Amino acid sequence: MIDRVALLRLIRTEGVGPQTYRRLRARFDTPEEALAAIPALARAGGRAKAPFVPNAGDVRREIDRFDTLGATLLFLGEPDYPKLLALLPDAPPMIAVLGDVAILHKPIVAVVGARNASVNGCRVAADIAASGRPIASGLARGIDAAAHVAALRTGTTIAAIPGGLDVVYPPEHKALQAEIAERGVLIAEAPPGTAPMARHFPKRNRIIAGLALGVVVIEAALRSGSLITARYALDYGRELFAVPGSPLDARARGTNDLIRQGAHLTESAGDVLMNLPDRPGALFADARIAPAPPGFAEPVALLESGASELDRARRDIPRLLSASPVPVDELALHCQFSPSALVAVLMELELAGRIETLPGNKIGLLLAP
Repeated sequence: MIDRVALLRLIRTEGVGPQTYRRLRARFDTPEEALAAIPALARAGGRAKAPFVPNAGDVRREIDRFDTLGATLLFLGEPDYPKLLALLPDAPPMIAVLGDVAILHKPIVAVVGARNASVNGCRVAADIAASGRPIASGLARGIDAAAHVAALRTGTTIAAIPGGLDVVYPPEHKALQAEIAERGVLIAEAPPGTAPMARHFPKRNRIIAGLALGVVVIEAALRSGSLITARYALDYGRELFAVPGSPLDARARGTNDLIRQGAHLTESAGDVLMNLPDRPGALFADARIAPAPPGFAEPVALLESGASELDRARRDIPRLLSASPVPVDELALHCQFSPSALVAVLMELELAGRIETLPGNKIGLLLAP
């Protein structure tokens, strides 16, 4: 059995995002071997100082805090890890769960929307949440809260949160968060004690989209965070549903635009259930990004590239990147390097702190301060 302390040390190592974690696990037989190789890989990516690696004692204390909370740790590649979430190219390497893990393996519908929701929007959210399917959302004010509350009346619900499991956000949802942990499922990717910050919310949103067969958006302005979840749903091949609204209501502009682009026009739970896939295999038939296989298998061995190609890739790939994120598959089309060279260089660059892997399988260049 793989040492969970070593796994969590690898996950918490500076520069190890979800994609790099997969690449390291594919390349090395054990997490200990991957940890030992990280300084050299970071140097190859152009970093002078080795990335920070937490010591075993600190990680054991983190695991003890999870145990005190009563949380279950699910690592990518383990049988209890949610199967739909594992299909994501940027699946979280570990999630901490409070509640019934079995709920995560049922057919799930996600419901997201405006924080400043209208009464009618909350009524629609409650109607969809009462459909009998487990409902995933983000525990935010407005539509999220309405969906969670309605789902608890007739079934169960899943809340993915942006901070630690022991942090209540927003503060007025303390009782609701506790009830979900007791009767549903509460999920966090961050360590205990982590306060929600702006950069955590897109990561939380990709978990919501990744858990579900379909995502329903109710009331979303054109720059709403709910539209980030909608984009993840499209990237991951999920069905996308949107509730129409008045053109005079700014909260409807985002949802109306989603319908214009092809989302299912949704007025009731029946519209969702009628168009929801029956099995996960149907999810990726028309996906714009091919699914990563569960576990850590890479399609091409990381070491098959010749040294000269790796040298050219290390020189040229950073030149193709900018601070504006680009999908990895689009980068692959432009760089003309073998998949193994691309994978190796991206891993080195992330460990060196020169690039950032973002939800949706995108890469962005980190500019020097």
